[in-house]
This record gives sequence, C-alpha cells and structure tokens, in this order.
Amino acid sequence: MTEQGANGFLKYQVPIDAYGNGGFRFGEMSHKGSLLCLPSGMHSWAVASPDQITHESLSKVWAEAGQIDVLFVGTGDQLLVLEKPIKQAGRDLSIITEPMSTGAAARTYNVLLGEKRAVAAALLAVERGK
Repeated sequence: MTEQGANGFLKYQVPIDAYGNGGFRFGEMSHKGSLLCLPSGMHSWAVASPDQITHESLSKVWAEAGQIDVLFVGTGDQLLVLEKPIKQAGRDLSIITEPMSTGAAARTYNVLLGEKRAVAAALLAVERGK
C-alpha cells in the first residue's frame, strides 16, 4: 500500500513509470496534468503550457531549495529556454536548473533519483510519450 497525502499524491519521490496522454504514471498511480517531483513528494502542478512556467509557478521548488541540487524542467515536446528569473533563482539558491523536453527530463530525473541524488523535476504534461 502506498503512503498518500491528503491530495492523493505520494509523500515521497518515486520514479516516473510513464508519461504521455496528458499525464504521468508513478508509484502505482496515474495523474492527468503537469507534475512536480520534489523531496516532499509528488505534487500536481497547475501549469498547462510552456508560457506558464514562471518563477512564481515554481515557488514550491524554491521553498525546498535546501534539499535540491538539480532541477529538471520538462518544457513539453521540445526544449525551450527558461525565463531569466527562473535561472537566476536557481543560481541564487545553488540549484542547477536544466530545461529539456518533458521526456528527457523524466528519464534524467529517474536516473539521478536512482543514484539517490538531491534531484527535483517540474514536468509539463505532454500528449505523446512512453
């Protein structure tokens, strides 16, 4: 049985099992929409398009900065450049902030999580995936 928080999400980080069809599978759960994978657990992320990835929409990430060394930002089907305030916030908090396609971000997050690294991911939901 999985340990779930009040919102139905896990209270700890787990690998992403699959992505696509507008959501993710992880920890024997399925979620429609975007996702934050943080040291505090797996959380729904109210971001539906790349232009909504902002310093403010990543506030949960910044709140856990002391436990994160690397943040992968899945920007959808393609790699997009992050806004300067996002990159600056990462630098100010000693977080390496790497944008990449959602698929690449999910796969790389899984590898670093498996290595027990201090990793987080902000993943924009995509239709096509694995």
